[in-house]
Amino acid sequence: MLTLFHAPWSRSSRLVWLLEEIGTGYDICYCDIARMDGSGARDPRNPHPDGKVPALLHDDVLVTESLAVALYLTDLFPEAGLGAPAGSPERGAFLTWLAWTAGEMEPAFWSKISGATETDAKAQARYDAVIARLFDALDRGPYLMGQRFTAVDVMVGSALAWGREFAPASAALDDYLERVLERPANAMATAKDGTPPVLAQVA
Repeated sequence: MLTLFHAPWSRSSRLVWLLEEIGTGYDICYCDIARMDGSGARDPRNPHPDGKVPALLHDDVLVTESLAVALYLTDLFPEAGLGAPAGSPERGAFLTWLAWTAGEMEPAFWSKISGATETDAKAQARYDAVIARLFDALDRGPYLMGQRFTAVDVMVGSALAWGREFAPASAALDDYLERVLERPANAMATAKDGTPPVLAQVA
């Protein structure tokens, strides 16, 4: 039994997408979370030790953090073809992309969003390196690992869709996002989240 503890329109939405791509049965426990705008609160039903999402419960095994959940699921369902089994030639690149997403791409984009790149040369250099790596990968293949769509595209594509306005103008990037976001599994995942929230306008 797989249960995903999930808050709609949060980082855990990409794990709903991944589960839909895998095509296995699973349950969703919709949880409240404390959000950056001050709304929400910790949900006592959520087993995540920090009260965040995602949290995946597989029988008695608890896995938290997006990239750990993605790796766990792709290893659990190798037949879905969304990962790279241990010992395969693609395993190193797959693990590297997953770790890079959390360790480099997301912090670099947050620096851009928060304005840190405007005052911190190191933050700007990190952001520039992330953009260069993305564009280099897109120059070489329709997906980040080449010809094959993987969980890396779910993780990176979902983050890029959220932060698209903070990336440079790029037809290749727009084509990539259209390619991955129009997948039927993403549409099914989006439907499970319902209408996106209306964000308050900053004066």
